[in-house]
Amino acid sequence: MVGVIGPGGRKAVEIVRDLGTEARIGVIATEATVASNAYIDAIRRASVEPKVIQAACPLFVPLAEENWIDQPETSSIAEKYLAEIKAFAPQALVLGCTHYPILREVIQRTVGADVKLIDSGEATADEVAIILAKEGLANAEGPSEKRELCDSLDHFYVTDAAERFGRVAERFLGARPQKLEAIEIYGVDELGRKHG
Repeated sequence: MVGVIGPGGRKAVEIVRDLGTEARIGVIATEATVASNAYIDAIRRASVEPKVIQAACPLFVPLAEENWIDQPETSSIAEKYLAEIKAFAPQALVLGCTHYPILREVIQRTVGADVKLIDSGEATADEVAIILAKEGLANAEGPSEKRELCDSLDHFYVTDAAERFGRVAERFLGARPQKLEAIEIYGVDELGRKHG
């Protein structure tokens, strides 16, 4: 299993490695992720040299889901959330939530063009590719048939709000899922009580 926090933290350290004690890394994430210090811990496991600052940006999630990329409110919220980060002047900024790359342009404008933004999802995909190659598991031939993202071979299951999921998935993936199905999940908990 490969998570997104470790690869995002390691990528940030890689970017600032040559700066030694002058290295500064910013992290923006959800309130829960910031409170957990998970990114700071991941960065510290990779290097103790960079100075690190983090900020919670909870409204970025609904703004991304509503596709409010170019709204003045989004720029105003970004200015408020990122003021401390901007003053800290990091060389690298980890986008520590899967929603944040949707707002990449407004985040970049706010923190400045010289700050390298790190998409934790991309960093994770890069590490997975390395692991697959190293273990001899990479498919050098590619798919057996021509694939398009969200084509009929991709089947998405959701437990709630299928139409909303379809709209949001299209923003993230660039294509609307062709197969999207709302399902109910039933299970048995450890005490043997059936619930759904």
